[in-house]
Amino acid sequence: MCQLLGMSCNVPTDICFSFEGFHVRGGLTDHHKDGWGIAFFEGVGCRIFHDSKATIESPVADFVRHYPIHSKNVIAHIRRATQGKVALENCHPFRRAMWGRYWTFAHNGTLNDFYPLVPGFFQPVGETDSERAFCYLLNRLQNQFPGPAPNSDQIFQALQGLSEEIAAHGDFNYLLSNGDVLFTHCSTNLHHILRQAPFGCAHLIDQDITMDFSQFTRPDDKVSVIASFPLTDNETWTRMAPGELLMFREGEPVRVGD
Repeated sequence: MCQLLGMSCNVPTDICFSFEGFHVRGGLTDHHKDGWGIAFFEGVGCRIFHDSKATIESPVADFVRHYPIHSKNVIAHIRRATQGKVALENCHPFRRAMWGRYWTFAHNGTLNDFYPLVPGFFQPVGETDSERAFCYLLNRLQNQFPGPAPNSDQIFQALQGLSEEIAAHGDFNYLLSNGDVLFTHCSTNLHHILRQAPFGCAHLIDQDITMDFSQFTRPDDKVSVIASFPLTDNETWTRMAPGELLMFREGEPVRVGD
């Protein structure tokens, strides 16, 4: 299966340390070699990079590793193709514009017999079940909220039912963001960690690299990192429960309705 990486922060932050560990899973420490992508929200803008090469072979990945792009919401994905050929149009994250904002989406898992016939503006370009699911989500949300854009809590409530419906077709681990918040849904494997003061050192699992976050952060900084599997071996990551939906806002997980 593919792997996911996300980040939510209360101040623009770079993802270089996490991406350093994540990118080697694209063909070195794991077998996800069928393309990759990453999206950075910067204000209402969204900077996105794709490559059909494996991350360990991609000059674009090298650029991202060494260019500290600062963002409050990031979604990244490394692909192992199960539906759709190895091609640029099948690389996640996918992006669309709705309610005057960009939306990005990345999915890990396989959806069986998922060919929904819901009329709407959003249609897939590539061949993946993942992009079909993304377009389906957006069309259903737009149909449910045809007027002004709903708030994040309303979207969360709608996504709960839609995610359960789609997950009936298979594994539906995903990250979805509009630049304000980051939604995460777990079917099988998705983990997250909140880094905040007092900041300490973190050591990557996939490379022998350690970072002392206290040297690069301020006392009020909050950074949540979400990944299919933990990226560090000296921190405590929280594993999401199957069927769980979370919303991350300003670096913290928010459970709507609590």
